[in-house]
Amino acid sequence: MLPTRERLLLASIHDVSPRFETEVDRLLDLLRPYVGGRVAMLVVPNHWGDAPIVPGSPFAARLRRWADAGTEIFLHGYFHRDESQYRLAANRVRARFMTAAEGEFLGLSREEASARITGGRALLEDVIGRPIDGFVAPAWLYGEGTMAALAQARIAIAEDHLRIWSPASGADLARGPVITWASRTRLRLGSSLLAAAALRRAPIAALRIGVHPPDCRHSALVRSIGKTFATATRTRRPARYSDLLAKSASRT
Repeated sequence: MLPTRERLLLASIHDVSPRFETEVDRLLDLLRPYVGGRVAMLVVPNHWGDAPIVPGSPFAARLRRWADAGTEIFLHGYFHRDESQYRLAANRVRARFMTAAEGEFLGLSREEASARITGGRALLEDVIGRPIDGFVAPAWLYGEGTMAALAQARIAIAEDHLRIWSPASGADLARGPVITWASRTRLRLGSSLLAAAALRRAPIAALRIGVHPPDCRHSALVRSIGKTFATATRTRRPARYSDLLAKSASRT
């Protein structure tokens, strides 16, 4: 078992958008007692094509204040909505059953993925006045085109369900499943509660916990999130994703 200082807790809020501003505030209030300002915000530039982040708007100003205060800002897709048509059966299954039409970057070509990454990155960097910290595909689903586009863009950090890596260097930064919750159906809600209970004590070097705006609408999920963070912080140090880059650099 690693000592507490070496066992990390990485917290993230997904789907940060003007559409979910109230829910994001509630999630920040829920997480703050456990991680303080050590949280990553996964920001969607234009959620489902009708909730754009407009430079100069009050929401854009809030993003900049969060970044200035040390919050890590990740690009989280562009629209978050998946409109791809899939030829491979395996990808159709992933797109249908792992997310509700939100795996935007699973079926994109390298050219389209690159265009959305470039456009989203430029928008967020203009808003926050600094480089973004990384990229996370909606629903943690990546296609071959997206993987090639990420490497070309030299994105510093990315993650999927099972690992964190650096597309810029190709290095793995951490491995282990992410704890997250789902509420679309009673079955998904129940199974995510069971998974969180099992994983929050797992001997994972860098434990990731990702929360979504709909989570705060369900009292059972709110209780589970609080218990998960309370349990994790007893034996882990709240950290930033960038700490993994520093740790990787120190090993080379």
